[in-house]
Amino acid sequence: MRPIGYGAMRLAGPNVFGPPNDRREAIAILREAVDNGVDHIDTAQFYGPEVVNELIRDALYPYPPQLVIVSKVGASRDAKGGIFAADAPDQLQRGIEDNLRTLDLDTLPVINLRLMRSSGPDGFFDDQLAAMTSARDDGLVASIGLSNITLEHLLYACRFTDVACVQNEFHPADRRARPVLDECARRKIAFVPFASLGFGAVGPNSILDAPEVRGVAARLGCTPAQVALAWALDSSPNLLVIPGTSSRPHLRENLSAADVRLDAEAVHQLSLMWEY
Repeated sequence: MRPIGYGAMRLAGPNVFGPPNDRREAIAILREAVDNGVDHIDTAQFYGPEVVNELIRDALYPYPPQLVIVSKVGASRDAKGGIFAADAPDQLQRGIEDNLRTLDLDTLPVINLRLMRSSGPDGFFDDQLAAMTSARDDGLVASIGLSNITLEHLLYACRFTDVACVQNEFHPADRRARPVLDECARRKIAFVPFASLGFGAVGPNSILDAPEVRGVAARLGCTPAQVALAWALDSSPNLLVIPGTSSRPHLRENLSAADVRLDAEAVHQLSLMWEY
């Protein structure tokens, strides 16, 4: 699988709710991503809700054989766009079925269980894993992933099932998932960070606006987004990034991050963003 995929969340309307402002552009972004070698698209039924999955289907069906669509279950949206847990076993089952319907698939290549609770591995997590493995055994899912987990969740889950991938927040200013990433590398599990570019383009908490990132970008002659993505890709050989965008120029910028090489000075400069 190529190191840079595409996170489709931003194709929905504002706050990941409702239809896109420009449906034609959203379709064009998906097609251009695949035409440029993207073989991994991340989505979720609750993006929109349903909107993003339906855009993927309308843009790309019948899907290229090399394309891996990764969705997730465990959350839902209310009528005003609020997000809430939908993670009981029967809700996970319905979520998987809804993903199959909107994507027009018989089997989901990968489905991530998105944890919405702060508790560690417990009886409820057991029930969630049982629902996921049951869906896999029934042929609805080919592989199971986990999202927003602790190292304890990962170690516990690996006792009962194969884990295809893990999605946790990870970027130069937030490296709390490093132990999870290292364990994934040891087990040859793909680690796919969400928010690899942070959660905003501007402002005091923006990765792309951070002086360390902007300084490295200026010195190396690339963009701040490319610096952040290159840093992630250098973090571990099992890491795949899924930057999202609703702009074709930004898509091209993100895909070009594969050609950016960070030197020792850049790595040191970016290390100043995180205090261990």
